[in-house]
Amino acid sequence: MKKFINYLKETYTELVHKVSWPTWADLQGSSVLVLVASLIIALIVFAMDFSFDNLFKFIYKIF
Repeated sequence: MKKFINYLKETYTELVHKVSWPTWADLQGSSVLVLVASLIIALIVFAMDFSFDNLFKFIYKIF
């Protein structure tokens, strides 16, 4: 149990004093970047799905 408590204390000390946390502006900028990238990837996947759906519908109509 003593090792576990020591682990928690060291973890707390490292998170509070040694980790460099991003500023609020950096965090917002990164979040916007992730949101935009996610939307672009979602649109690409949607376009591919729509294209292949129409392509296969056209192929199935021929045969």
